[in-house]
Amino acid sequence: MIRRSIGDKIFDLCNIVFLCGLMLVTLYPFLYVVFASLSVPSELVKHSGILWRPQGFFIDAYKLVLKNPMIISGYKNTIFYVVVGTLLNVLFTALFAFVLSRRDLYWKKYMMMMVVVTMFFSGGLIPGYILIKNLGMLDTRWALIVPGLIATWNLIIMRTSFQSIPYELEEAAKIDGASDLRVFAQIILPLSVPLLAVMVLFYGVGHWNAWTGALIYLRDRELFPLQLVLREILIENSTTDTTNLSTSTGDPFLGEVVKYATIIVATVPILILYPFIQKYFAKGVMVGALKG
Repeated sequence: MIRRSIGDKIFDLCNIVFLCGLMLVTLYPFLYVVFASLSVPSELVKHSGILWRPQGFFIDAYKLVLKNPMIISGYKNTIFYVVVGTLLNVLFTALFAFVLSRRDLYWKKYMMMMVVVTMFFSGGLIPGYILIKNLGMLDTRWALIVPGLIATWNLIIMRTSFQSIPYELEEAAKIDGASDLRVFAQIILPLSVPLLAVMVLFYGVGHWNAWTGALIYLRDRELFPLQLVLREILIENSTTDTTNLSTSTGDPFLGEVVKYATIIVATVPILILYPFIQKYFAKGVMVGALKG
């Protein structure tokens, strides 16, 4: 048994206190929004200082949010963007990374140089808008998927991970007559499951939180993602039936609680998904960051 000095014990205690404090600082804003969304609007407005519990109990804000047709439409659109966009992102990133990881690829260094340049320079907003317009993707769902199909940083991580897989496995498969596509599908991808899970998390969260592209490229409100609807509610205060419900409840401050409820409705799904992928997160990033 290893004997620990007083200094080690003091360090551990300080470390635990610091991490607990950091956890509270990180967790409290979310708890504040949860408590505020369940509070009686008039009581919430009167409250000042730290909010440790809901001020009363008021569930009608969630009923209003779930009845809002724009929220339902935004959920459907966001689910489409997340599912379809993430699948295409991971597929094309993996294919490109597989090509760049090949030992016998001609002009590989120059191709990587062109890829890395895109991390530092871009055409800009106006050329990007003109390109999307000329491609006929303006005011379509593809305007939010195609421009960001491959993220450079994710591509580099995935390429490095593929390079760390022993070349002997691929060589043995090719001796048995396997094609490059079969090597990719039956050897490279199964050995990269943790990394693929991390890529799904990165791309999925990116699509879930994206709203800038929709604000620029979309005019049809039926195509708006959830985050753009959330922006309208938080900034423009354009909630459907808020006035009617305020009149029925007799509370003129209902709009404030509805904003908090909308944030929770938009955040909970991604919080539920994260724990299932978290176990792959550290392993996948480390595999992609080290070259064996």
